[in-house]
Amino acid sequence: MQHDDNLKAKLPNFVTHLECAMTGERYEAGQIHNLSKAGKPLLVRYDLAGVKKALTKDMLAKRPPDLWRYRELLPVADPANIVSLGETMTPIVRMPKLAAKLGGGDILVKDEGRLPTGSFKARGLVMAVSMAKALGIKHMAMPTNGNAGAALAAYASHCGIKTTIFCPEDTPEVNVSEIELQGAAVYRVNGLIDDCGKIVGEGKAKVGWFDTSTLKEPYRIEGKKTMGLELAEQLGWQMPDVIFYPTGGGTGLIGMWKAFAELEEIGFIGSKRPRMVAVQAAGCAPMVKAFEDGVEHAPRWENAHTIASGIRVPQAFGDFLILRAVRESGGFAIAVEDAAITAALNEMAKEEGFLLCPEGAATYAAYKQSLADGRVKKTDQVVLFNCASGLKYPLPPSHRTIDRHKPIDFAAL
Repeated sequence: MQHDDNLKAKLPNFVTHLECAMTGERYEAGQIHNLSKAGKPLLVRYDLAGVKKALTKDMLAKRPPDLWRYRELLPVADPANIVSLGETMTPIVRMPKLAAKLGGGDILVKDEGRLPTGSFKARGLVMAVSMAKALGIKHMAMPTNGNAGAALAAYASHCGIKTTIFCPEDTPEVNVSEIELQGAAVYRVNGLIDDCGKIVGEGKAKVGWFDTSTLKEPYRIEGKKTMGLELAEQLGWQMPDVIFYPTGGGTGLIGMWKAFAELEEIGFIGSKRPRMVAVQAAGCAPMVKAFEDGVEHAPRWENAHTIASGIRVPQAFGDFLILRAVRESGGFAIAVEDAAITAALNEMAKEEGFLLCPEGAATYAAYKQSLADGRVKKTDQVVLFNCASGLKYPLPPSHRTIDRHKPIDFAAL
């Protein structure tokens, strides 16, 4: 089978409608939508009985290993609208030394850093941009902590859509440069990501650009849900016991929860679900507070700060969807200190040779904390999401030198 068959195949599309995540009100597919009338995210719904008849596990197994293999469960109907930069299935890497050291169960890392633009944001943005192309959108705007902006810029440039992107002034240099180099106009803003989001919202009214903020359009969730589809397939349609997910806007957690429901409906998995754990940084933990307070909406977290900038989201628009997934799954929300994040990153790099990004390191820190406090059992198989390549972040310097003109004490090396 050719590597791009998934991108060229004319396959039936099973989208029936969109629905408001809060009220269930129906909206027509095939039109440009941002939020529902209730001001809440719209979810894409499919004729799952139709998918069940059309798709088998064997058919799926024969397709090339990219996220487009799940076309029957994705919104893009015409393959001509697929804007691909090579969205490979990402590997699951076992960490046996750390599992043995902790005396726990399997530690599996889903390494999202292998995707185009080096982060899992590629999944959501390839879908949002492909649907924008299908719907004739010409100009997209978004707020970003870095990686989402890089993905939007890359895909939009690939298909000729103009982009305007706003990021907090302390966004890592590599992200800002990458966004600009890939064809976007990027602006640093003296504020946090939700402040950037307000500017996007204001400009929508004045300039008419399309607001591509997290959950403010329906299709990023559909791209992110492929993490759940892939994970299930890679584990032989068995569910792990616990998923640790770095949670800022939470699209991936919401998307995976949706993916599992759809997979059960088409008969690919049973009713067992992983416990979904929303991982946040202690310096920005609105979901943890809301989870512990037993509420469904999280107030804005003031003075948010953490080295894991990807989860520095003071207010998540889809808070109620994140909290529902966590609670329905019997999971929890947990906060980890920056010092624990740094220690986790160093430990996995030095012991397993695996470089996590800070947000991914937060999931390993959270796993260790949960093992220690008994919220996760020693027998549990856990999946940690590493959301981006660790190479996109500043790394600690190394200072050892050798003078080749002097005698070298090899025994001391």
